[in-house]
Amino acid sequence: MKKLFLGLLMSAAALAQGAEMSADEIVTKANRAALYAGDSGRAEARMMIVDASGQKQVRQFSLLRQNGTGGDQDYLVFFSRPADVRGTVFLVKKHIERDDDRWLYLPALDLVKRIAAGDKRTSFVGSHFFYEDVSGRNLKDDIFTLAGETPEHFLILGEPRHPDSVEFASYTAHISKGTFLPERVEYKNARGETCRRVTVVETAEIDGIPTVIKSKVEDLKNGGYTLLQFRNVGYGLNLDSSLFGERSLRNPPRELLGR
Repeated sequence: MKKLFLGLLMSAAALAQGAEMSADEIVTKANRAALYAGDSGRAEARMMIVDASGQKQVRQFSLLRQNGTGGDQDYLVFFSRPADVRGTVFLVKKHIERDDDRWLYLPALDLVKRIAAGDKRTSFVGSHFFYEDVSGRNLKDDIFTLAGETPEHFLILGEPRHPDSVEFASYTAHISKGTFLPERVEYKNARGETCRRVTVVETAEIDGIPTVIKSKVEDLKNGGYTLLQFRNVGYGLNLDSSLFGERSLRNPPRELLGR
């Protein structure tokens, strides 16, 4: 009975908070919860890619993140498995006031490839995740409306300011009232059909921070999905900003990446 009473109090508090917050304020809190936990972060990841016919591929990588000022961030992703992608490195310099800078190092060709801003919503190394999914979509690219609520979630409708630049017409994010993590995001095309879904499968509290440790992206138009699972997640690493320079594309800090 005591747990039930406490649960009702927490739900009432979340509802009261929601009534006082605008859609933009909710989205800002969700963006910070999902992408800015701690001043830095590290994780190891396993990505299982399943195509429409059921064929599976596995990718493993490590990720470093460092928060900058004003919402800017740096990301470094190092692939370790399988052999055909081992040594591939992805570097993101995320900017709030302009397009992000993204580079991909392909070791087989010893080639550093600059990823154009127009390619940010294309497949990330053959998975159903997009390049933009890694570091997050800029909040200034969309218009947000509070479309409704459930006892557990805020329902936020997002519509692109420049529809011709993306493959979707709108999306609805189900944002947890308890953690502010976006737990499900469904994208619709111009015909109103749900064409893509991103779902949080599992979360855990790490260093006191609610953290997504397993998520799933589904291609509802062509079929197939990708499961992404994180382990050995850590925060507050005090990383040197020099680690996120172009030099790390060919010479990544393996001692920090764990490979």
